[in-house]
Amino acid sequence: MSGLPDLSDDYVNADYIPGGADYPARWAAEAAAFREGLGARFTRHAYGPGAREWFDLALPEGAAEGVLIFVHGGYWKAFDPTLWSHLAAGPLARGWAVALPCYDLCPDVRISQITAQVARAVTEIAGAVPGPVVLAGHSAGGHLVARMLCPDVVLPVRGRVVRVVSISPLADLRPLLQTGMNATLRLDAPEARAESPVFCPQPQVPVTVWVGAAERPVFVAQARALAAAWNAGLVVAAERHHFDVIAEMASPQSKLVTVMLAD
Repeated sequence: MSGLPDLSDDYVNADYIPGGADYPARWAAEAAAFREGLGARFTRHAYGPGAREWFDLALPEGAAEGVLIFVHGGYWKAFDPTLWSHLAAGPLARGWAVALPCYDLCPDVRISQITAQVARAVTEIAGAVPGPVVLAGHSAGGHLVARMLCPDVVLPVRGRVVRVVSISPLADLRPLLQTGMNATLRLDAPEARAESPVFCPQPQVPVTVWVGAAERPVFVAQARALAAAWNAGLVVAAERHHFDVIAEMASPQSKLVTVMLAD
């Protein structure tokens, strides 16, 4: 890290959340139960030839109002959508289809390649479900959905995107150069800047940046920076930390779902 301060601990979440290590197993159990309950209305589809180029699709009982695409987090190096299937419950109950794309992970690929991969997934999903498209993502997923609005990203269906909700996003990747995780991410200075949404022009699509008030200070700062750069709406959710800030997605009448699906 060339003598610069080591920022690794600033970006650690689980160690600063009570019971933080238990969340992935809890999410996985809730997600599995949700998928089982939905039955044939929960299906998996490929958007490319790679082993992780697939998306899960949950359909409402009637014709879908549109599709909400939720992109998961994990610092671009961990997890897949199966931990968060249950978060589809809120939008689904309000008549929206919900898609959860998977993508390759660092160090097998670079973050710029993941960005391109998510753009292909969004395009394929939009082709599968007619109507408006809402993009939402958490943490690294918050970064990825924000990147979909940047002009350098090839997204043929950008005109159908009506709203983006970036939850606890990593919006300026340059500080990650000063973390131990960069041995896996393999960011260099040019890619870190190019992949930072804060340096993209303000998009025409409505954007809300959402973050928990009890998150690590760097995540609150990152959220505020993106909201300021894009003149976007900012919600700082009281008492929410990095792991439970997305929990309201499962509740149809929650403020988070209402913001996502606002007319």
